[in-house]
Amino acid sequence: MKYTKEDIRQFKSRGMKSEAVDAQLADFQKGFTPVTLSEPATVGNGILRIAPEEEERLTAVYEEAGATADIVKMVPASGSASRMFKDLFAFADSYRGTVEEFLELVQQKQPGSMHDFFLKINELPFYTRLSDIIWKDGKSIERMIEKREFNEILKYILTKKGLNYGNTPKALVDFHIYRDFVRTAFDEHLVEGALYAGSGKKVQIHFTVAEEYLPLFQARLRKVTKVFEKMFGVKYEVTFSFQKPSTDQVSVDTDGNLLRDEKGEIVFHPGGHGALIYNLNELKADLIFIKNIDNVIPDRAKGDTVKYKKLLAGVLLETRRKIFDYLALLDKKPTEEQLREIENFLPLLGYREAPGKTHKDNKGRIKHLREILDRPVRVCGMVKNEGEPGGSPLWVNMPDGSTRLMIIESAQVNREDKGQVQCFNRSTHFNPVDIVCSTKNRKGKQYDLEEFIAAEQGFITRKSHKGKEILVRELPGLWNGAMANWNTLFVEVPLTTFTPVKTVFDLFRFEHRNVLKKI
Repeated sequence: MKYTKEDIRQFKSRGMKSEAVDAQLADFQKGFTPVTLSEPATVGNGILRIAPEEEERLTAVYEEAGATADIVKMVPASGSASRMFKDLFAFADSYRGTVEEFLELVQQKQPGSMHDFFLKINELPFYTRLSDIIWKDGKSIERMIEKREFNEILKYILTKKGLNYGNTPKALVDFHIYRDFVRTAFDEHLVEGALYAGSGKKVQIHFTVAEEYLPLFQARLRKVTKVFEKMFGVKYEVTFSFQKPSTDQVSVDTDGNLLRDEKGEIVFHPGGHGALIYNLNELKADLIFIKNIDNVIPDRAKGDTVKYKKLLAGVLLETRRKIFDYLALLDKKPTEEQLREIENFLPLLGYREAPGKTHKDNKGRIKHLREILDRPVRVCGMVKNEGEPGGSPLWVNMPDGSTRLMIIESAQVNREDKGQVQCFNRSTHFNPVDIVCSTKNRKGKQYDLEEFIAAEQGFITRKSHKGKEILVRELPGLWNGAMANWNTLFVEVPLTTFTPVKTVFDLFRFEHRNVLKKI
């Protein structure tokens, strides 16, 4: 495709080449081939269940290594809170305060309704701040509710008139009330880091954020760092990064034409969370924990979270030690018995050999085994599926006849193939983004994570741009296609480790209510 000088300038400013855009446009033409599912991963068939008698040993494995290992906790935190408050935005757009609308509102008393929201608004963690802002304007939130000024209250929550949560990172929304403090999701991740991701007294946490919000994160960090360092006797090293502009994606209209704005400039969109594989690639650490920003819980209930993070890390370290031992063995002259032992170990890494696969000689066999073993390792927590959305653990058929464990989203499945849909729907667990990674080889050298991306697992999604439907290309998801070719272990963890705040109504749930009341 021919590009203008302005197009080339746009590419250069993003660190992109025109060939990369050509490749993106080609994907719109050919699309992405859905994955071919073999069977769901279940407990005993791809998902490990840690026996109670193993817990103490695995925890000790991690705690012993953690005393000297270089550990980083990575938190994707670039999302705005606007989606969290989408129901409030929708209500403000449609509610005009007529008698009929009010009567309809008060009849909706179920949890998650706007009537329930205003009825319990004083229980929200940001209520005190909201009330103070309104009071400074000479008003009372209680009186505003009596006068049915609901939209005005929402303006104080969503706009610059008040909390401005409609244009704030979700990470910086008040989540939990404590006796003398209200913590944001950002704060809770700092606390978690001190509880399970420290090395000695050093706690390294890396947040991926939207560049425009960086000053807000830095301001919050300055406010809370000394408090938590004193509380937990640690020293924080907090770093930030942004999604790389070179991972931005072009879009097309429904006729396949490259989308441009009114000035004729190409419209780019972020590449989705798959872009963060490039941020992860720059983290130089022995162990990396990955967890979503909104999956946090008050201190009173953090026990299972801390326990299972250590257990997942223990499983990883023990598995990695075995991988390194086998790689060292392959460098020598392994016996037939030793080669069979290594081959029997591969399914524990989420890899099943193609049926009937043979090799010319032992040299080819050893080379193949080394290729399978010598790659990044991840251990992913899996919770029982009780209707929550999330990627599912499945065995996936590969082009060479082998089968790999992967985390698959519904968008990657051929919806026209009933057998594939049924296979996906039979999944018993889902991934809450609870991952521990090892990204170094046995000699301590960092893997280039780009080499293990399954580029064919990208997405084409339909979105709206200025009222018109468009097609947007997204990169393979961070824990989906971006890690598809890693060695993978799935471990069952309890549902108590998954307590996300997807909407403002989740803050009313018991999981996010602290026993202590704010004074």
